[in-house]
Amino acid sequence: MTGRGNVAAVEPRNGARSPLEALAALAAEAGADEIAAEARAFAERVAGGRFYIACVGQSKRGKSTLLNGLVRERILPAGVVPVTTVPTILRFGELRGAHIRFVDGRQRDVQPGSLVDYVSEDGNPQNRKGVAAVEVFVPSDLLASGMCLVDTPGIASVFAENTLATREFLPHLDAALVVLGADPPISGDELGLVEDVARQVRHLVFVLNKADRVTASDATEARRFAERILGERLKTKVDRILEVSALEALGEGAPTRDWDRLVGELRALAREAGSDLVQIAETRGLSVLGRGLLRELREQRDALLRPLEESEKRITALETWVEEAGRSLGDLAYLLRAERERLRARLVERAERFLAAAVAPATDDLRARVRALAVAKRHLRDRSFELAQEITRKALDRWLIDLLPQAEGAYRETAERFVHLGNEFLARLASVDLDPGSLPPPLARESGFRERSHLYYTQILRLTDPPPWIRVVDLLRSRGSAREVAERVAAAYLERLLATNASRIVNDFNERILESQRRLEGDVRAAIRNARLSAKRALERARAKRAEGSEALRSEVDRIEDRLRRAGRLALAAPAAPG
Repeated sequence: MTGRGNVAAVEPRNGARSPLEALAALAAEAGADEIAAEARAFAERVAGGRFYIACVGQSKRGKSTLLNGLVRERILPAGVVPVTTVPTILRFGELRGAHIRFVDGRQRDVQPGSLVDYVSEDGNPQNRKGVAAVEVFVPSDLLASGMCLVDTPGIASVFAENTLATREFLPHLDAALVVLGADPPISGDELGLVEDVARQVRHLVFVLNKADRVTASDATEARRFAERILGERLKTKVDRILEVSALEALGEGAPTRDWDRLVGELRALAREAGSDLVQIAETRGLSVLGRGLLRELREQRDALLRPLEESEKRITALETWVEEAGRSLGDLAYLLRAERERLRARLVERAERFLAAAVAPATDDLRARVRALAVAKRHLRDRSFELAQEITRKALDRWLIDLLPQAEGAYRETAERFVHLGNEFLARLASVDLDPGSLPPPLARESGFRERSHLYYTQILRLTDPPPWIRVVDLLRSRGSAREVAERVAAAYLERLLATNASRIVNDFNERILESQRRLEGDVRAAIRNARLSAKRALERARAKRAEGSEALRSEVDRIEDRLRRAGRLALAAPAAPG
């Protein structure tokens, strides 16, 4: 009924199981159920020749509508509030349908009209229904090659779970369609997301959606600004960002702007790189899942081989290190408060410099635009306030783009202390007779904020709504006098907007730094705690096996050694990634 399985599957090599299928079977045999399930999912999509192009970007960029435009039908729910709460995969199917997979293993086939009950914030607030993934089947010729388009929750959505869901999906990407907007053209969160995606994939297609909502000159300005900023952050030339309108593509007329070029680039990507992307996905799956299985098997083996008394001493040592780590992290957190205060002072100083440089030119721009207004006298004041809001927002956006790398650099300076301490403890854990392969990997150097921005600009609307008698007086003034008054009050309003929102930016950065440090500290604690729990689980398995007798113990060790050899061969069987 859902139309699944309509893409011809790739035949297994010589009729045998693929390396991913063999890895899934081996993980299931070893009791590593999560690794087994993920390996089966990887194997199924590789066998089907499917590769994922994820549509990523800030909330409300029109990602769902853009994907609807690409398959030429309104199949994904879209609306005025954040809609997508879990990654939703559009793939080819001769019959329209949808397949829901839940975190607890349940599955359900539904009609596309019911998607809103599973993927929207209204129908599934904060993903309370526990949806793991959604596949939607569409008879679109664009998808017939094996291309799958993935709708992701928006970065910087008001719902924190949405941002997390998108970042957790990044390791599954094969290519990305990055959706930007014209107002503002690109945010700090989007820059961070693009950097994350660029580290994962080689193929990026950039579009500036909703180009029909701004003038041609504003769209061009936004596109050039985004191209420059992205080029600076990615340290590479960004080819032209395509200006499109998803709503135009869904309309009755032929789509305009760069729409045909966008479709052409996606078709070319599928034609020229699709098979390579599938192969890279297989290599990535074998590498990531194979390492996880090897760690699990080594821990199982070592727990059986070492004397129980030694394992128990090892657990005691781990507990001691965990307690010591907690005390040290607490001491470091206290010292870093002074660092945060120092950074706040630096940000306040930068805000003061920004205001000193920005107020005068912004005011001159406002006055010139107010003088050029050709509106009825009764609208002069309101339109002048709107111009002040627009000019303020653009000035703040540009400052924010410049400020973000500086603030992230200051954050990295303090974050590296946490990372260094965490890796120091992991190294000490390895010295307590722990197999390094059983430990969590070292903590990576921080590349930017972990916490999303909660910033929104206030418009201080109470200042734009004067008492009724003032509006009456405005009508009694001459046009020249009314314009002068509108200029004066709008200029004062603009200066207040700049100062208030610059302060909000500083406060937002301070909150992001504080919360990012808290989350990093949690990672340090979790890495150490997970090493302890892994050792405890292996010890419990060893106790149970020893209780069965020495013969059972030797047989179990032999089985684990055999699984280790097979897992190692599977890792070597991974095809080389295309150059």
